[in-house]
Amino acid sequence: MNLKKAIFPIFILMVSVQLYVPSSMIWHNEDILETGKEFKFKTAPIDPNDPFRGKYIILDYDNNVVKVSKEHDWKRGEDIYVSFTENKDGFVVAKTISREKPSTDTHFVKAEVGFINYTNNDLSIDYPFDRFYMEESKAHDAEITYWESQRDTTKTAYALVHIKNGDAVLKDVLIDGVPIRELVDTEKENNQ
Repeated sequence: MNLKKAIFPIFILMVSVQLYVPSSMIWHNEDILETGKEFKFKTAPIDPNDPFRGKYIILDYDNNVVKVSKEHDWKRGEDIYVSFTENKDGFVVAKTISREKPSTDTHFVKAEVGFINYTNNDLSIDYPFDRFYMEESKAHDAEITYWESQRDTTKTAYALVHIKNGDAVLKDVLIDGVPIRELVDTEKENNQ
């Protein structure tokens, strides 16, 4: 009988934990969206031969290469902290990179070292928000729209990313100030 009495409280505890974990993750991301600072990350063209990967658009970012001094021994895949500033057009520029978490700057994100070119002392930053997930029925059309915008030099594509205390949430992808979801919807309406 004691086993039967213990099963129900254990079941309730298990259900509570399963509800708490995703709820706290959602709350954390919503908090970043509401109270974090919004930054515009200008995107860069990606390899058009890269096959469509599912329910998301692959994003690469402009200005993700920084100069490093030769005395640093950076390694590909190493965790780094990137602090930001904005250029005259309002787009993000990496201000500093460090192996240590900044203690004074709240506008930083944890990223990884991409490639390192020791000849030019260039280090590329791999940001953790390189995929923009969408509804499956719109994702393929959105990726085509995004690729086309990257080839058209008159268009500006960028990602809106909210950053707070090292965490980042990718809010939207825009082309010339219009959310990509709206562009896909408008294109579908025009083709009907």
